[in-house]
Amino acid sequence: METTHLRLKGMSCAGCANAIETAIQAVPGVAAGNVNFAMEQATVQYDPQKVSLATIQQAVSAAGYGAEPLAAVTEEADQAARRAEQQQLWHKVLLGAVISILLVFGSIPMMTGLALPLIPDWLHHPWLQLILTTPVMVWCGQSFFVGAWKAFKRHAADMNTLVALGTGAAYLYSVVITLFPNILLSQGLRPEVYYESAAVIITLILLGRFLEQRARGQTSEAIRQLMGLQAKTARVIRADQLVDVPLAAVVVDDVVVVRPGEKIPVDGYVVEGSSTVDESMVTGEPLPVAKSRGDEVIGATINKTGSFKFRAARVGKETLLAQIVQLVQEAQGSKAPIQRLADQIIAWFVPGVIAIALLTFIIWFNLMGNFTLALINTVGVLIIACPCALGLATPTSIMVGTGKGAENGILIKGADSLELAHDIQTLVLDKTGTLTQGKPTVINFATTRGTANDNELKLLKLAAALEQNSEHPLAEAIAQYAQAQAISHSDISAVKVEKFEAIAGKGVQGLVSDRWVQIGTQRWLEELAIATDTLQSLCQSWEAASQTTAWIAIDGEVEGLFGIADALKPASASAVKALQKMGIEVIMLTGDNRQTAQAIAREVGITEVIAEVHPDQKATVVKQLQQGRRGRGEGGTRRGGEAERRGRGEGEKVEEEGKGKARSSEGSGRRTVAMVGDGINDAPALAQADVGIAIGTGTDVAIAASDITLISGDLRGLVTAIQLSQATMSNIRQNLFFAFIYNVLGIPIAAGILYPLFGWLLSPVIAGAAMAFSSVSVVTNALRLRNFRPQPFSAKV
Repeated sequence: METTHLRLKGMSCAGCANAIETAIQAVPGVAAGNVNFAMEQATVQYDPQKVSLATIQQAVSAAGYGAEPLAAVTEEADQAARRAEQQQLWHKVLLGAVISILLVFGSIPMMTGLALPLIPDWLHHPWLQLILTTPVMVWCGQSFFVGAWKAFKRHAADMNTLVALGTGAAYLYSVVITLFPNILLSQGLRPEVYYESAAVIITLILLGRFLEQRARGQTSEAIRQLMGLQAKTARVIRADQLVDVPLAAVVVDDVVVVRPGEKIPVDGYVVEGSSTVDESMVTGEPLPVAKSRGDEVIGATINKTGSFKFRAARVGKETLLAQIVQLVQEAQGSKAPIQRLADQIIAWFVPGVIAIALLTFIIWFNLMGNFTLALINTVGVLIIACPCALGLATPTSIMVGTGKGAENGILIKGADSLELAHDIQTLVLDKTGTLTQGKPTVINFATTRGTANDNELKLLKLAAALEQNSEHPLAEAIAQYAQAQAISHSDISAVKVEKFEAIAGKGVQGLVSDRWVQIGTQRWLEELAIATDTLQSLCQSWEAASQTTAWIAIDGEVEGLFGIADALKPASASAVKALQKMGIEVIMLTGDNRQTAQAIAREVGITEVIAEVHPDQKATVVKQLQQGRRGRGEGGTRRGGEAERRGRGEGEKVEEEGKGKARSSEGSGRRTVAMVGDGINDAPALAQADVGIAIGTGTDVAIAASDITLISGDLRGLVTAIQLSQATMSNIRQNLFFAFIYNVLGIPIAAGILYPLFGWLLSPVIAGAAMAFSSVSVVTNALRLRNFRPQPFSAKV
């Protein structure tokens, strides 16, 4: 399957979006089609073996609209087209406003029944009003009538239908009275015309559409700001000369020179020099980050103090900024589950309004016997109804919310993830790289043969030789420790290693210099019937001090023990406390041994730990948490290792110190579970969770499997993401309430339910004004999300 994004043309209301969506989904070979009215874009997933992109475009065209691949539309061209469209709309508003003012001024004698000397008779002559109104109907209101005709041809009805019927009825009625005034005179009625109603209604609706478009343009401000971060040129070394080239001309492996105050053009790695870099615009990290040889730099970030050279690693669409922009665009174009109700209502909205309008006409004509009054009420019903407010309620908030997330270093991949995040009940945190720095360091090393230097160095050399074949962070820590003890990398590489094997969640083993070496967990060695009594007390003391232990066995006997520590991230404890205050149950899930995991958990304030869980069992644990399944062990201690040995990958209960902050962890019922992780072994659990949250400093696999990515790796971003989700959902509910209540109250009022008390409310002009500004109010409310600020919480616990 392939996914493409189309730029749509000709949409004027949410009904148009539904029509395009239906047309796209009806094409054989299309798996999914989603139209975002607010963005005027469609996201289409299709099988290129069964259908071409041109066929999909033809289907959109047949429905009466235009579509072109978004990739073929440059940002400059798109902005120019939107500006031209807005300018033409503004010209129509100005013409309509001038004519409407003349018509209303000239109609005052007719509306009041008074002869006013300030208003000349010729100004309210029906023929003059006909001449003035016709350009408004033909040019200013052209889009409504063309749109209504297109909808009629596809046997549908939309907002254009309502406006065309309403204004068309008022205009045609007035034309008939102008041409044949004796029709009413013969019945003893004044030949009143309603040209001003038709003109004013069209002008007001166009004004509302103009303001709506301007406001909707602001919802995509985050995307434009992100794209504006890019440097325009890069200074590269080619043929031993320094040349400035356009950004698009930079290729992988180019050596790029960056001076103080300049933007870094693309992603890469420093090869010479050092500096500090402001990465706040991409990662949200407020403090400049020190960079030196070997460190990664991100395109669009700003070099602060020094000059350096870096080798380009990712260019064009592969840069982090480009991927962020793409993810935000996809998220803004997606639909939240809460929008389904609005979509279902919109599908039946216009036919329902037309039915209510006909019923209104029949009742009023039979009740009052007054064709004119019945027509006015019918026009009011047609005009005041607004499906656009319903159609804009959700996508505008999603657009602003996801854009605001990107500003704060939070990538939200879809509207469904943003919606689910506000209702997280249980949050599962990985330990290494999530709560901790993910850079373990050996701080203790002991052997069973004493502390003689020769014994330690020989054992350390064998261990480092074996571990150099592994990519595990602990292996890297052991290798670095060996080099710090004056064992060179060449000495380690010279040692012959055969039959190397890495056993997930347990350790590594292999034949090193004709000796069978195994390095791993105590539990693994015990499974192999290798006694660990010799260093047991040392192991317990190190684990109690938050150190992970790695045991070394040579030819079936324990020879040594590593104590490895991974420092906590500075904000981990405060972030956990903030999450618990939000009523979220926080659980640590790790493959590390139980004692070390519990020591780390105590430092950050987590009261529940599931430890010693194999990577392939993490997803199972998440699934069980979703189902509300928990078991209890002896003495109230959660023993993940014991559960794992039973083959369930499920831990038992630790101590309960939540003091009511977290929801009960027992009982049945589906729970919304989020998983936070950074490693390859976390990817299945991230995919299983209702909301998978990846640490952006982790692996690409984990990020790909997640729904939300915290670019900076700071857990405070997790708190911000949940707060943003809550703010966005609150905003969506407000929008839907405004849209629903507007139509629920407005249509009956226009139909005349309050006529005995407020007869003046039946004016089609008032209905037009209300309709025009209903969508504006919804979009304006969505724009309030741009003022979102994360709620501060103490860095101290």
